[in-house]
Amino acid sequence: MYLHLIPIAWLYVALMMSAAEALAPNGSILGAIITFLFYGLLPVGLIWYFIGSSARRKAIRAREAAELEAAQQAADEKTLP
Repeated sequence: MYLHLIPIAWLYVALMMSAAEALAPNGSILGAIITFLFYGLLPVGLIWYFIGSSARRKAIRAREAAELEAAQQAADEKTLP
């Protein structure tokens, strides 16, 4: 729960920066979109990707271990008379 608090808060900050860009006298909507993309979505997406990499690695190892165990059980059943 607390792990997601900082990225969500940063997305809020990036959203406010985008709103300021869009509402500025010499700002533009395109500038606001680019600001939100490069200051908000890209960095937060990378952080969530790197944080989740260890969980993905553990899931892959668990799946491989389960497949290996199932293959060993199938081989044991074939060898039993």
